[in-house]
Amino acid sequence: MKLLFGGALVLALAGCASVPTAGLSGAELVSAQAAQQARAAAVGLEHGDCGTPSWVMTGRVALSNGKQGGSGQIEWTQGQGQLRLILTTPVTRQGWLLEADASSATLQNLSDGATRQNIDASRLLQDATGWDVPLSALGCWMRGIEANPAQYGVAQLRYGADALPQQLVQNGWVIRYERWQQDPFSHQWMPSRMEAVRGNDHVRLIVDRWGLE
Repeated sequence: MKLLFGGALVLALAGCASVPTAGLSGAELVSAQAAQQARAAAVGLEHGDCGTPSWVMTGRVALSNGKQGGSGQIEWTQGQGQLRLILTTPVTRQGWLLEADASSATLQNLSDGATRQNIDASRLLQDATGWDVPLSALGCWMRGIEANPAQYGVAQLRYGADALPQQLVQNGWVIRYERWQQDPFSHQWMPSRMEAVRGNDHVRLIVDRWGLE
């Protein structure tokens, strides 16, 4: 079974089209937009580099592409343009380690030590596992922030009654935020349960812990 993993960001209105949300007045929507910009700045995403801020996330993930699926545990560590992703599947006792920076990426099968390399981390992951996952954008999306519109297109963002993002649509992906929790390190509200869907690709993520790298 193939496994899971399978210019500056403008956080002003020009970079993200906000969709009116039932129950929010015009003034409440403007307030939610301002809060979103402040939260993006607080987690280090005001300049649009999703890979620069240092942070770590551990949780559980389930993926399906319409033909096959899998689930496991995930640990995502990044900072200063470097990404370290560990994915393990307790049921099959398999595991993968992905390490990437701006110039190269290496994917190691922790079961047998076999490695693959590619200049593009997302391409490496897709070639090895069959999962088409936009890793550079996920660094933003997992934290409820739109990715660089120059690279991924303008995002459409819908807010919930709590003024936190409820749905983000960008680059053909629909990311729905089902639950939020306050991160004890940044003191910001961060997604704790979400799903991302594009065509037959479906990803569900439950975050156990956000933290600083």
